[in-house]
This record gives sequence, C-alpha cells and structure tokens, in this order.
Amino acid sequence: MNLGTPIAIGNTAKVYLCENKVFKVFNDSLPDMESTNEAYKQKYAYSCGLSVPEIFDVTTIDGKQVIIMEHIKGKTMGDLLTDNMEKAEYYLNMSIDVQMDIHKMKAKSIEPMPEKLRRQIESAPGLDNIRKSTLLKKLDSITSDEKLCHGDFHLFNLIMSEHNVTIIDWVDSSAGDIRADIYRTYLLYSQVSVELADRYMRLYCEKSGLSKDEIFQWAPIIAAARLSECVSSEKPERLLEIVHQHCPI
Repeated sequence: MNLGTPIAIGNTAKVYLCENKVFKVFNDSLPDMESTNEAYKQKYAYSCGLSVPEIFDVTTIDGKQVIIMEHIKGKTMGDLLTDNMEKAEYYLNMSIDVQMDIHKMKAKSIEPMPEKLRRQIESAPGLDNIRKSTLLKKLDSITSDEKLCHGDFHLFNLIMSEHNVTIIDWVDSSAGDIRADIYRTYLLYSQVSVELADRYMRLYCEKSGLSKDEIFQWAPIIAAARLSECVSSEKPERLLEIVHQHCPI
C-alpha cells in the first residue's frame, strides 16, 4: 500500500495522511505489541471523554505495525506559538487547562506510572547501581495516585482546530501522580527554553494550587527515566546533572 510522503517523522514511527485518515507506521525495531499497547491507551483517553483522535483500526501494512486513526485538521499549538511568541502566556494557559482536564481522570486500567518509571530507571545508561537504588527508594517513598497522565504533554502534541484542542501521542501515558507529569512537561520545555519552562511551572502552580517544591520532588526520578529513552535531541549530561542535584548520595 502506497501511503505517500510522511507528514511527520518521530523517534518510533512515521505518520502519513491517506484517504483523510492518519496512518501511524511503527519502526521495525519496536516490540510486536507496540501498536496495540499505544492504541489501547489512546482508546482509554478517548473513553474518558477527552478530545482525542478516534482509533479506527490496528493492523499491519507491508509487515509493519500500523494504527489508523481520525485526522484532526488544524495546527499544533507549538507551531502557533513559534509564529506568535508574544502569545506564549495565552497558549500556555490554554494548554494547562487541557492538562488539568486530563489530570482529573482516574486511570486504573492502564500501565501504573511507578512500574514504568522503575523499568526506565533500571535500564537508564550513565547511572551506577548505587544511584539507581537511591532513586528507586525515593520513588517508593512518594505516595502516588492513579490519575491519567499523558507522559509527553507539550504544545506540539496539541492540535488547535476552530473550536477545539485535541491531544495526540498517548504512547507514554500511564496511571500515576500528576506532579510527576507536570515535572515531565517542565523538563521537556526546559530542554528548549528555561524561560518558557519556568513560565509554564508558575502558571500551573497558580491554577492548581500545587507548590513548585512538591512537583520538583519528582525531578531526579523523571530525569533519570528520560535517560533510558536515549533521545538524540536531549543531552544526557543535562539529565545527569538534574539527578545529581536533586538526589545526592
């Protein structure tokens, strides 16, 4: 099947637009159940009444795993911000309202966040066994929750259409502590702009009543977990510095 030219290329998949549907075609290197697991998480978010693309099918095309889903017309909030930097606070406020709606949802039937983080920390490169043990003890010591957390929430995963904001890319979602999810977003923004990240954190705390300190207790755990992702655009040295700063031995 000829899907044409990808409209987006990510770390794990290529995305195509064909017959007014989105085809997410996964890389060959991924586990066999990758598409099924991601589709399940997205269907769960959709069942919560959140604005999420509907899944039409999970299949294989030319031997590759594929999710076929609804095409949402619009531009990402990240693209809109890039074109209108003076409206940063406006877009951040809007995105935080969406994230807070996600965080209101109970999520008992998807992967528990502590299990996901434990697995990531255990496989994280650049951390010795003593540091890993210290981080895992810290993870166990934090009372968590079972709220729906997106896991990769940022402006480029929000599509704005005329009257709606749709949340995409649910592969990293889990059931856990919203403070960890907030710090994860902060960490992603700080990779590009500390000013943007700090503004996001200030606005989220103002809207939610949470304190920065209680969110930042997750800093070393989330930074260590991100090490396991081996993202080409992320500097491991930056993540290790955060781990060492917030989790001294």
